[in-house]
Amino acid sequence: MTVRQRMGPRQTLRISVFVITSSDLKLTAVSTDIKRVSADALVVGLAAAADSAKEAPRLVASPLPKAETAELERALRLAGATGKADEIVRLPAGDGTKADVVISVGLGKVTDASVDIETLRRAAGSVARQVTGLEKILFALPAADLASAAAVAEGIALGAYRFESLRSSKSEESVLSEGIVATDAAVEAELPAAFKRAAVVGRAVRAVRDLVNTSSNLLYPETFAQVAYDGGKAHRLKVTVLDEKRLEKDGYGGIMGVGRGSDRPPRLVKVEYAPSKPKKHLAIVGKGITFDTGGISIKPAANMHHMKSDMAGAATALQTVLAVAELGLPVKVTAWLCLAENMPSGSATRPGDVVTMFNGKTVEILNTDAEGRLVMGDGLAAASLEKPDVVLDIATLTGAQMVALGRRTTGLMGDDEVRDALKAAADAAGETAWPMPLPEELRPSIASEVADLANIGERFGGMMTAAVFLQEFVGEVDGHRIPWAHIDIAGPSFNDSGAFGYTPKNGTGTMVRTLVAYTESLAV
Repeated sequence: MTVRQRMGPRQTLRISVFVITSSDLKLTAVSTDIKRVSADALVVGLAAAADSAKEAPRLVASPLPKAETAELERALRLAGATGKADEIVRLPAGDGTKADVVISVGLGKVTDASVDIETLRRAAGSVARQVTGLEKILFALPAADLASAAAVAEGIALGAYRFESLRSSKSEESVLSEGIVATDAAVEAELPAAFKRAAVVGRAVRAVRDLVNTSSNLLYPETFAQVAYDGGKAHRLKVTVLDEKRLEKDGYGGIMGVGRGSDRPPRLVKVEYAPSKPKKHLAIVGKGITFDTGGISIKPAANMHHMKSDMAGAATALQTVLAVAELGLPVKVTAWLCLAENMPSGSATRPGDVVTMFNGKTVEILNTDAEGRLVMGDGLAAASLEKPDVVLDIATLTGAQMVALGRRTTGLMGDDEVRDALKAAADAAGETAWPMPLPEELRPSIASEVADLANIGERFGGMMTAAVFLQEFVGEVDGHRIPWAHIDIAGPSFNDSGAFGYTPKNGTGTMVRTLVAYTESLAV
């Protein structure tokens, strides 16, 4: 597939479309007797010293003989290693391994008994992210049981990421192609399935990052829809794409109202995974604003280029349903991707305009930069018509999310049962999320003098006000609202500071792991 970008009256620039997901990564396991395992590098975990000045950093669960472990600890101290999280130190390997080098990765202040799952995941991911020039790495971290081994494998899959699709020349350095996990669980029957899950989830997260990192002149509603179509067809899923004519005809006033200012018209994409005997039906609605200028209520110029990431919710919804399909979970999952580009032009929606949403409610547009809730309202209303057991929506929705919870913590709102189950899934997946209320006093603030609703309301608690707006578009079954939760990933979806653990700069792929874990909980 190619994209044609308008350059002038008679010129076109032919651009090869980016590749979604980097090359696959092989994950294998071996026993902790590693003497005969060939690898480019051996990774060991180094615990930071406690507060006592007399203590020194030490290796945790070293696979090397006692004397060689002591010698390696001494060499690491001389090299200045501290064992703090994310610290990587490379040294020549000794006689106890067939690897060429030994890499210590900091675990932080832990004891042998307190190296938790997320610490292992981040340590393995930190190595996979930072170490270059090596293709085959043996990870001998303290992963004695199946859960720990799976966490190391997942960390490798999350950390082994590099976005070079848009460069004219690629790096000549070798990239990690095989991660080997040393674990006592190598012989367990459940290990292949656990490693497959780690590989599938890691690949889905990397695919979200690719989409978020791709420039908006390449990824816009039409090409995003094509990516979704291709991905769905690769997994034999049903994919339906509604173009601007169908959206106008069917009354999707929110999506059309946002997208009418761009010469790249909007799309609504439905991707359906339907196993033969599903235990539940989960709908996931994703915000896909492929670029957000703010429309006529235009944003400040500083860092506006980051607004290519305003489609992270749709990318997450898409890759979640593809991952669930690849894992074969007995849950029907339908992703609704609400795709539009929010641009100012002579045809753009104006402040003061009123649009009629898909469910018939009218909305007065007081701020065109509060566009995400408009496309999501249409998506929620459409998803509700199928009467799913649960409907979730995920969006880079509000700057207020970052004010309330910072750049790394996702906001969860909605019905208590669904919201709390999502929080439990996030905890299990190692992602940071926090439940927030929906105070009843916020509803009057989105009342309009001329329409059913206004698209902005109370300034304080803006993250929750946006969720209160979305709640108006969740449908009912037998007189009761469909169980629902809203996920605001405005800050966590895009890392504009330093990389850490398995998280790179720019697109992060946050909440894919949580949504997969939540879907698994519905299968029980």
